[in-house]
Amino acid sequence: MLLHLCPILVQFWSSFACLSLQGHTAMGGWAWPELLVLLGSAWLWVGSAHPTAPGPTPHPGPQLRFRLAGYPRKHNEGRVEVFYNDEWGTICDDDFTLSNAHVLCRHLGFVAATGWAHSAKYGKGVGRIWLDNVNCAGTEKSIGDCKHRGWGNSDCSHEEDAGVVCKDERIPGFKDSNVIESHVEEVRLRPVVSGGRRQLPVTEGIVEVRYKDSWAQICDQGWDSHNSRVICGMMGFPAEKKVNRNFYRLFTERQQLNYRLHSVSCTGTEVHLSMCSFEFYRGNSSAACGAGMPAVVSCHRAVPFHTIPRLSLLPQPRIRLKGGARVGEGRVEVLKSNEWGTVCDDRWNLQSASVVCRELGFGSAKEALTGARMGQGEADGAEGPGSISSWSCG
Repeated sequence: MLLHLCPILVQFWSSFACLSLQGHTAMGGWAWPELLVLLGSAWLWVGSAHPTAPGPTPHPGPQLRFRLAGYPRKHNEGRVEVFYNDEWGTICDDDFTLSNAHVLCRHLGFVAATGWAHSAKYGKGVGRIWLDNVNCAGTEKSIGDCKHRGWGNSDCSHEEDAGVVCKDERIPGFKDSNVIESHVEEVRLRPVVSGGRRQLPVTEGIVEVRYKDSWAQICDQGWDSHNSRVICGMMGFPAEKKVNRNFYRLFTERQQLNYRLHSVSCTGTEVHLSMCSFEFYRGNSSAACGAGMPAVVSCHRAVPFHTIPRLSLLPQPRIRLKGGARVGEGRVEVLKSNEWGTVCDDRWNLQSASVVCRELGFGSAKEALTGARMGQGEADGAEGPGSISSWSCG
């Protein structure tokens, strides 16, 4: 750095000596304040002559984690999900290429890609759509090094989730601690009471998760209302209610069960069971639950506001969805001081959207959209174009 400044300093001191001589001749000498001002100007001039070169673009936070998801699929194919900013999300298929798939398959520990899938071939994901318009050359070490619209900046829905098909050959020495392939994908409530078999949708039953080509149960040891709330939200119901465990204990004592999960612990705000902490049973799990029994959940089947007859005696709802093409989706608007307004999408996520969906009588939110995807409102609450939130409720 000093070597680069030497020619500039020499040039400056030569000019300064000349000015000093002229000034001394014309004014009889330089005063100290004038010298200090001149030295300060020189320092600014030297600093601006060689601006600091920009450093490399910082990598997006901690090391990214990846997993393959969806059903049906093989172990080397599926919907690509990336863990960024403490949240799992997907990648949009807009402008997707085989080069993108090569980079992603190497992330997942495979030597290369043989193809890719569009339009949510492996099912729609949940959570954020982290990347859109990804454009890789194919040689990048990380998908974060490829060109894209920016993390979390997308105009897609989960109907456009991208998938990859990787060559079934692992990278030699690859450590897959950064890759998670086993997680909960499909969940259902299996009714056991006679009336429940005819009731649609099912509001009560044994919680089961898909495992390979069949269904498995969850051990209820440690199971609480927070876990039940998450399951009910996934099924499209706003809340959970108590269940007669004694009846189910007697019923399941005569059943051959295959436990898949245990130690499930949800906070109650998750929109999917896969977002909770849990452990998988390994090996033979037919008697692995000990003194427990299968997890059983019963849900309230609330009536959404849009189906309630408009009666003058009923209070006007203070929240609504506008601009959506289907029931349960739209721009969120709230009523305050007899005026409808909108909500800014800053930090808008699935958890925030789920609160409103449940208030409207639905379950957990399926998507939380930003950028005025359902149209821009006319209220004062909107902070310009692209600031209004919308979502799709379960």
